[in-house]
Amino acid sequence: MGIWIQGGHMVDPSSGYDAPGDLYIQDGKIAYAGTPLPEGEREGRIREEDTCLDASGCLVVPGLVDMHVHFRDPGQTRKEDFCTGSRSAARGGVTSVVAMPNTTPPIDSAAIYRETADRAAAQGIRILQAGALTRGQEGRELSDIAGMAAAGALAFSEDGKSVPSAGLMREALKITAACHIPVLDHCEDMSIRGAGVMNDDDNARRLGLAGIANSTEDVIAARDITLAAELGAPLHLCHCSTAGAAAMMRSVRREGINGITAEVCPHHLLLTSDDIRTDDPNYKMNPPLRTRRDVDALLEALCNGDITVISTDHAPHTAEDKAGSIKNAAFGIVGLETSFALMYTHLVEKKVLTLSQLIACMSTNPARILGIPAGTLGIGACADVAVFNIADTYAIDKAAFASKGRNTPFDGWEVRGKAVYTLCGGRVVWDGRR
Repeated sequence: MGIWIQGGHMVDPSSGYDAPGDLYIQDGKIAYAGTPLPEGEREGRIREEDTCLDASGCLVVPGLVDMHVHFRDPGQTRKEDFCTGSRSAARGGVTSVVAMPNTTPPIDSAAIYRETADRAAAQGIRILQAGALTRGQEGRELSDIAGMAAAGALAFSEDGKSVPSAGLMREALKITAACHIPVLDHCEDMSIRGAGVMNDDDNARRLGLAGIANSTEDVIAARDITLAAELGAPLHLCHCSTAGAAAMMRSVRREGINGITAEVCPHHLLLTSDDIRTDDPNYKMNPPLRTRRDVDALLEALCNGDITVISTDHAPHTAEDKAGSIKNAAFGIVGLETSFALMYTHLVEKKVLTLSQLIACMSTNPARILGIPAGTLGIGACADVAVFNIADTYAIDKAAFASKGRNTPFDGWEVRGKAVYTLCGGRVVWDGRR
């Protein structure tokens, strides 16, 4: 039994294809991807047992690859778990994710990695579990990086914090470089951040809240870029939010330094601290919403190819965690079910990025950085496919999320680009037309 996806506009940055096209999936692989079959040939090739999915008015693209999510499993499953997180991803057209290791306990040994990865493998999408760089994520001694790499870890991170010691970070990068595995780098100098909870500007002072300076991010980004360049270690800067980080990535690209990449999140492209009109914890994320100057610099870096990935930093919390004041609420927002629609509506429709650029940033490029067989509709490739309805406008409704988290500032925003079908390995894991 095969699956035909017909009548859509197919975009595959890996081949440069951007035109109407049909797709045929057989045995979990892509068997045909190209120009729509003529009526006579189509009738001859479609078998009685095949399933036909109508993609009229839709985009057909490689399944999205999100390099930065928090599924809170193990130990924090009141916020999210592998089951709800994978359903949330599928509803957003995401077929592969990297789950951060700041769980309870942290993913800091081969044994914990194997147990967690085995449970993650039972879900509908591909959950790639990252390993922690230090034991207990306490920043004092390295975790068993080599052991976790041997067990299958494809990425390492200390996300939620930085490795505080430059010397220890350098030792970690030596090991990951030898394993040819990227470090997903949360850049934050806590000695600068202190008690900050939002961007350090007039809006923070208006609300009586402690600010977070751009240097909090920029100091660690500069440090770790320097270390990675020296060692030839793959390094990926997570959730860039400052004009300084954008400038650093421009320098990296101009100097031809290979293996250093960066991501930006939808909220850091669409919102500024000016949008925080009241003390609303749904606008609290780390790094914080910055200024218009920062947003413009990030958009320019994305357009120029200095920053090549869009990830969500999907960070679900309970209602209690996000209640009260920004001062005391948890950092983070959810994003898996809204990322594509927000980016399509506000970047592609407004001609900031082309469709192919957007899909490259959300699928092809992250797959390449991670070294996974995804991000393509090439013949013989694993059939990870997303079909998005771009004809109809809808309002984002947080009450309908599959995620346990409802913490988003985008509730009620009108967008286009709802996922109609998501297929992972040739299996339909989300059918939005049922």
